[in-house]
Amino acid sequence: MKFTLKAEMELDECLEKRDVYEAILSADEIYKVLNSTNPYTGKKEKLYIIMGLTYDDILIYTKGKIADIRFYILISSKRAL
Repeated sequence: MKFTLKAEMELDECLEKRDVYEAILSADEIYKVLNSTNPYTGKKEKLYIIMGLTYDDILIYTKGKIADIRFYILISSKRAL
């Protein structure tokens, strides 16, 4: 998994990468798929919302895209409310 700069900054505030990995790996399904436009390229893309629990039962909300078959690029993550 790769993290964007925005995702890295959000991690510094309240999460660790380990929390995000745990939440994504524990998720049962993709919560939502959004149609979006990449602000840098102007190309249409799909963003995937994945919500899952860490091993400490903290619900984490993540938003990312699948760049190719091997990489999920995390755009945003935060504790779910």
